[in-house]
Amino acid sequence: MGGEVFELISDLGGGKTAFVRGLAKGLGAQDEVSSPSFTINNTYVAPKLTLEHFDFYRLEQPGLMAGQLHEDIFRGDTVVAVEWGDVVSDVLPPARIVVVITVNDDESRNFSFTIPEQFLYLMKDIS
Repeated sequence: MGGEVFELISDLGGGKTAFVRGLAKGLGAQDEVSSPSFTINNTYVAPKLTLEHFDFYRLEQPGLMAGQLHEDIFRGDTVVAVEWGDVVSDVLPPARIVVVITVNDDESRNFSFTIPEQFLYLMKDIS
């Protein structure tokens, strides 16, 4: 649909980029998804939407990237995924999908989702 913002929360190596890889695949992007830890932002173009993937791990101050994030959040043809969003918490919209990934002792993952009512349509085919 577009306009969705995902805030991904987990420890280092917890699976945030793997989640974005699945999101990109679900959108139909053909690009290889990689962590934007050093570039801060990667863009993946899908047939109907663009996926903007931000990683603020290495930044204490987001600077100009906060402005870029703000612009992307309000583009209706874009889905935004943010890793380490605490650095830009003042830019993230209150209505965002929060995904918390925890790593278990056996290296499996647990996912918990906080989904605002306006984004519940994303869950309609999940049982």
